[in-house]
Amino acid sequence: MPAQDPLFADDLSGLYAEHSTWLQGWLRRRMGDTFAAADLAQDTFLSLLDRKTAAEQIREPRPFLATVANRLLAHRHRRQLLETAYLEAIACLPEETAPSPETQLMAVQSLQEIDRVLDGLPPKVREAFLLAHLAELSYAEIAQRLEVSASSVKQYLTRANRECLFAMAF
Repeated sequence: MPAQDPLFADDLSGLYAEHSTWLQGWLRRRMGDTFAAADLAQDTFLSLLDRKTAAEQIREPRPFLATVANRLLAHRHRRQLLETAYLEAIACLPEETAPSPETQLMAVQSLQEIDRVLDGLPPKVREAFLLAHLAELSYAEIAQRLEVSASSVKQYLTRANRECLFAMAF
């Protein structure tokens, strides 16, 4: 059902009206932050809108919403870990060589986008990308680790690199 459909909007609006307060409370208890919980609750309902998930398809709304919110919370936590690791690495640089705040923000956003793209790739493609770019392994070493051929590794890396470059272009 398209998102523009008034029935879809009414269903989602009803789901929101009935469960948003509960979801915010549930998230507030988990996160300890009222404002972050409210943001994540909104993101949860927005993700339903993005996926065009019709409310009538949801049999158990609260467990369903909790699952979606948990996934978003895990993604948020992972993004925060990436940002923290990057900022800690920058803090070790001499002040005169440290990037500007604008460059730091762009780097954090790029890392988060790459993380999002990698999360959407099949496990072997993601692992090949990480082994090639972080562990600097050769195709043969990656193939041995993943128990695939070197040509498969080449295909995996082509796909992962293409996806990351495409995401960074937009």
